[in-house]
Amino acid sequence: MPDPDPIDGDVYVSPRYLASSTYNGDLALAPLLHLGWDLRHDDLANVYLSSPDHGVRLGYLPDGEDDGLWRISAYKDSFGPPTWGVCFNDRVPTEFVTAFTTVLAAAYEQGPDAYLARPVSGTDEHDPFLAIVPLLRQGWEIDRPHRGVFAIQAPDGLAGMEVTTGDLDPAAELTTRDARWHLWAGTSIDRPVWYATASTDTPVALLTAVTQCVSDPAPLPRWREETSTYSAGMAQLTPILPPQPPAPTPLDVRRAAASRRPAALPASSVPRWSTTSRPALPGPRR
Repeated sequence: MPDPDPIDGDVYVSPRYLASSTYNGDLALAPLLHLGWDLRHDDLANVYLSSPDHGVRLGYLPDGEDDGLWRISAYKDSFGPPTWGVCFNDRVPTEFVTAFTTVLAAAYEQGPDAYLARPVSGTDEHDPFLAIVPLLRQGWEIDRPHRGVFAIQAPDGLAGMEVTTGDLDPAAELTTRDARWHLWAGTSIDRPVWYATASTDTPVALLTAVTQCVSDPAPLPRWREETSTYSAGMAQLTPILPPQPPAPTPLDVRRAAASRRPAALPASSVPRWSTTSRPALPGPRR
């Protein structure tokens, strides 16, 4: 019987934040499509989803104007500016976007109070510090502090998050990398392997879904030929071993034993008589 859930890849990539995108958005779109969100697309293969109440919109933009592959925003007024906006660029591991859309779908089912919940310091559920806790639990460390930015970095220095303090331009948060939350991977935040941004009022539950997924120690499967970017020693690639065959049944064991059982007599020891030959006559008696 074929494997019902085959692994999509031939190597595991570790740490997972160096796995890059799968270049297939279906898994990340699925949680929202399952809720019956409206799906549209243009002639350039860009995909647009909107919730039934038009309070949340998603764009999957492989042919967009920049490298912002995923742009997700929410609205108090469907005709007004976004209340919050999130961007994942074209090389973010798709699993991280899926983590976001899965929690977004759950929040949407709860209503606007959930998917528009603003971060509020000192509260039990909406304190922005909660989004950083998963990183700290996996050994990420507070980076060298500098004015106006709280930074935290992965133990190997190949991923980090920056949280900007103070006032920010709401329009710039939605259209540039100058956002409240900035998550990235690579050797430099200025030239990252990938990045994700979130504006000031992005709900903490959505941010936490991403940081939990990013910091998960489990590797991600990928195809080796699609990981050449990381062959310079940044990521560890481990071959995915093929699945072991199923254990033999008692009937399989009996059949195998029967196929190996030798004949009762070797073929050379069985007498052969020919109808054209005469048997030897006995000699004279003495």
